[in-house]
Amino acid sequence: MSNPFDDKNATFLVLVNEEGQHSLWPSFIEVPAGWQVALAATDRAACSSFIEANWTDMRPRSLAATDLDAAKA
Repeated sequence: MSNPFDDKNATFLVLVNEEGQHSLWPSFIEVPAGWQVALAATDRAACSSFIEANWTDMRPRSLAATDLDAAKA
């Protein structure tokens, strides 16, 4: 069995968790607990473009907030 994440012709979702982290996710696999669909099923290229445009700070939200609080102090 090949890895479904490597299939360039498959349909994918973009998922986002509460920390703002994004994930490319095969559309036929159930969305795991703690993740929400940010982009409905589409091709891999569109998902990758969405992630690149929307996930510009790789830090989890909690860490970014801590860094912001430290900078204000």
